[in-house]
Amino acid sequence: MEDALDLCAKVSRIAALVYHNKYRSGDIIARDPSLDYGANFANQMGFTDKQFWELIRLYLVLHADHEGGNVSAHTCHLVGSALSDPYLSFSAGMNGLAGPLHGLANQECLGYILRFVEKYGDNWNK
Repeated sequence: MEDALDLCAKVSRIAALVYHNKYRSGDIIARDPSLDYGANFANQMGFTDKQFWELIRLYLVLHADHEGGNVSAHTCHLVGSALSDPYLSFSAGMNGLAGPLHGLANQECLGYILRFVEKYGDNWNK
């Protein structure tokens, strides 16, 4: 249980590191214990706009609420049910994202966001 919680706690940090390696340069921002998970994730990526933090909170809720009905969540549960190491279970789930029926949903979501920015620009508001 401790390993699983440790891994969950590190996912946003890993994602922020990947983002910084791809799109930003310089040191990644440290976690802020006064911020919630979503705000910390956005802040570590370098975004300080509180409205963007709200957007990230919504995004995380929508994407985290899979409950096990999709390929990656089901795979994590399946591998974990064999009492495998939590890191192996998590990596198995991430491998499930490679399939076109599941991973494509993430690509379509990214495409939607890119088309939105193309249509409305970077400085859109409510």
